[in-house]
Amino acid sequence: MEPTPKQLRALYRRCVAASNLIEPINVVRMDERSKRIFVLIGDTIEVEIFPNGEVFIK
Repeated sequence: MEPTPKQLRALYRRCVAASNLIEPINVVRMDERSKRIFVLIGDTIEVEIFPNGEVFIK
């Protein structure tokens, strides 16, 4: 399963923002059932990227 171009752009932006804040990116995973990308930044920031590129940050 490949991420969509919109997902890749959103993932890139979040990774750059995390590195600018000097936060480690601990986990990046794509759920093949829901086609969402999940990212754990630091110990507490959870990012969910939907196939249309929308981002939800917890």
